[in-house]
Amino acid sequence: MAYILSNDNRFYVALEQSYGNAPVIGDGNRIPAVSLTAKQKTETVHRKDKTGSRTFAGNPAGLRKETTFDLRTYMTNWADQTNEPAYGPLFQACLGANPMLSAGGAVASATNAGRVTFAAPHGLAPGQAVTNAGELRFVSAIVDDHTVQLNAPLTAVPSANSPIGPTAVYAPARNLKSVTLFDYWSPGTSVQRILSGAALDKLTVKVNGDFHEFSFAGMARDLVDSASFESGQAGLSAFPPEPAVGPINYSIIPGHLGQVWLGSTSNRFFTLTKADITFANNIDLRAKEFGANLPSAISPGLRTVTLDFNLYQQDDVATRSLYQAARQKSPISVMIQLGQQQGQLFGIYMTGVVLEVPEFDDTDKRQQWQFQSCRAQGGIDDEIFVAFG
Repeated sequence: MAYILSNDNRFYVALEQSYGNAPVIGDGNRIPAVSLTAKQKTETVHRKDKTGSRTFAGNPAGLRKETTFDLRTYMTNWADQTNEPAYGPLFQACLGANPMLSAGGAVASATNAGRVTFAAPHGLAPGQAVTNAGELRFVSAIVDDHTVQLNAPLTAVPSANSPIGPTAVYAPARNLKSVTLFDYWSPGTSVQRILSGAALDKLTVKVNGDFHEFSFAGMARDLVDSASFESGQAGLSAFPPEPAVGPINYSIIPGHLGQVWLGSTSNRFFTLTKADITFANNIDLRAKEFGANLPSAISPGLRTVTLDFNLYQQDDVATRSLYQAARQKSPISVMIQLGQQQGQLFGIYMTGVVLEVPEFDDTDKRQQWQFQSCRAQGGIDDEIFVAFG
């Protein structure tokens, strides 16, 4: 009997129509995950009855269980741009709003100040994204039904008839959806697992690693496996077989490729060495109510979006303005683009980030500023937008 290879593993994800009920999946639901850590533990209780012995007599069956998970996935190319990216359900479940899909269009005219006029009505809303020539920008304002103002200028002003590429944008919302995560192994007789009712509590994006990578963590309603499955678990009558496995048809993006735009007036920075963006929903599951053995709903708390980043200090106006904004607690806009080719672009846009005064790090040959725990703010459900292009 051979060991199970840790690399012989495939992951699938899909949105749930009702909390905790696993949907039907196909090969298109497969995601290029790096690892899935799932842990289920029984609620700790203490028996206080006198047994006449020092031996633990055991707890009754049916105690509540707590299920947590951590999923890491690489950013890959968005091959089929007529549909949302394969890991789009993860972003939708984490942020909340339905994806805003744009088919793109053609440029009628553009300026070096970031104003773009389309040849036809654009149908965009503030926060949506546009792409052109390997660059991604967000719409900061709608001028009219043909013209938008971008959060930062494109480095090369598009000429007439230049194409604007398709984009998929995810934004925050009051309520959250759940997903089911499927964890399949080879051979098929191995123990297969399903995380039903997975609530995405925390998203982390790291910039300037080996590869661009997303990390999702949260809590699930239940952890179901093929070895102990009983009818009714995750709303299923039988443990679902894995879809037919297709060939690997994606590529991953080097972690050093992209752009950074910072400031009350956006300036492009070339001195960033590291950045972590953390999005937290501060979720509580409805799991402590009488008569329920499993959680019954997702209850999100106050949303927290934070940014940590390091950059080299330079004696220029743009860098000094970041320090001044931190001292004055003046919000700045932040936009980070990962990747540099159409179909391999990911962007994060935060309209108002309050910087903390940076720490000076002089342990290296060149001085760096370390901005820690910078908090994003906004009006209603508009403190962050993420986009694929």
